[in-house]
Amino acid sequence: MTLPDQTAARVIEVALAEVGTVEEPVNRTKYGAFTLADGLPWCGSFVMWCFNKANLKIPNCVSTAAGAQKFKDQNRWTEKPERGHIAFMDFPADGIDRISHVGIVIDVKKDSIVTVEGNTSGTGDQRNGGMVMIKERSIGAGSPVVGYGIPRFAPYSGTFPPYDAPDSAAPAKPKKAKKKDGTGKSTSSKLGA
Repeated sequence: MTLPDQTAARVIEVALAEVGTVEEPVNRTKYGAFTLADGLPWCGSFVMWCFNKANLKIPNCVSTAAGAQKFKDQNRWTEKPERGHIAFMDFPADGIDRISHVGIVIDVKKDSIVTVEGNTSGTGDQRNGGMVMIKERSIGAGSPVVGYGIPRFAPYSGTFPPYDAPDSAAPAKPKKAKKKDGTGKSTSSKLGA
C-alpha cells in the first residue's frame, strides 16, 4: 500500500517500513548519505530521508537543535503532538544540555506519544543507539520531549498505517540487506553485524 504523498500518513508509512534498519559501523546509513552527513549521528538524517521519500521538504534536522530553532523561527512549533509531527527530545541524564534527538510521531495517547526514531536502541543509548525503532515516550512533566515541529502536510482524511506496539526491553529484529560477495552474487546478511 502506498498512501498519498505529502501527507502525514505517507511519512508514517515510509518510517514504519524502515523499522529494524541497523547502521553500518559507525553511524553509516543511507540516511546520512542522503543528507551528506554520513558517519555522524543520524536521527535527524533519518527524519529528513523519510520526509523526502514522502515528497515533503522540512527544515534541516541533521543538527537537531538547529532544526528545532528553524521550526520555531517559522512559527511551526507546538507543544501539542499530532501524527506526523517531528518530536524533538533532550535527555538530561546524557550530559548534553540541549535538544539532541528527533523522531516522527506515529500515534498520540493520553500521556505518551509513539514515534519512529532513527539511531536509537531498546535499553541502551537513546540518541545514538544505531537502529530504527518504534518507541513510546512519555509527554508532560519530566518527559524528554520538549516540543514538536509542524511540517506542511497536504490535507488528508484517510486511515493511518498500523504499527506493532513498541517493546523497549526487546530490540527490533535487524533488517537483512542484500550484499554482493566477491563473485558479484547477492547474499543476505544482517546489517550492522
